[in-house]
Amino acid sequence: MDGFVIFLIIVVVIFILSGIKIINQYERGVVLTLGRFTGIRSPGLRVVVPIFQRIIRVDVRSTPIDVPKQEVITKDNVTVGVDAVVYFRVIDAPRAVLETTNYIYATSQFAQAALRDVTGNVDLDDLLSKREEISQQIKEIVDRQTDQWGIDVENVKVQNIELPQDMKRAMAKQAEAERERRAVIITAEGEKAAAQAVADAAAMLTKVPGGINIRTLQTLEKISAEPSQKTLFVLPAELTETVGKLLHK
Repeated sequence: MDGFVIFLIIVVVIFILSGIKIINQYERGVVLTLGRFTGIRSPGLRVVVPIFQRIIRVDVRSTPIDVPKQEVITKDNVTVGVDAVVYFRVIDAPRAVLETTNYIYATSQFAQAALRDVTGNVDLDDLLSKREEISQQIKEIVDRQTDQWGIDVENVKVQNIELPQDMKRAMAKQAEAERERRAVIITAEGEKAAAQAVADAAAMLTKVPGGINIRTLQTLEKISAEPSQKTLFVLPAELTETVGKLLHK
């Protein structure tokens, strides 16, 4: 008899302990009593009636989910691979549990569909240059749908855009041609500036009496510094006269 009482006490203790639940600070507990929703439990030590009640924990922290790479044909008929990441948070735990069998999977699937729809309606150039705008469009679409599940989509980021190999080669050739064009323009502009500087200097020297001749003599002086070189110059008559006058002085 004593053994039966001890056994009964143990069963009662186990029954009571099985009804004690701990809800973490980042969770909310959805309580179902005989299969019906009867309330929500906040963080802390909570007690439910075993067998008759069960508690479903829902994480209410911001949760990132990866959207796998999707093969998309853009508006201008270019096949690209696009993936993204979605950040969402559960704001209504009962609806997240009761309105869908798996709210994380459902959000991921809908984000994939929205990613294909939005990127398939833009040109490749817009897809590459307007990534933030496209991400915002996807966010609005997914957020509107997941509201009925008690989920708030905080952000959507389009991450990688994978181009076909032939498209990559074409873009690389275009970029190389653009670099060469810019190099030619820069070189031409440098030569133009140098020519303009020479022209300005020549114009200034012509305004000074004998300026050109003095500049020529300075050049001859620099060249004659190397005794092993012999250089023949055909000098203009006016320069010859100037040199002659200088020698006679």
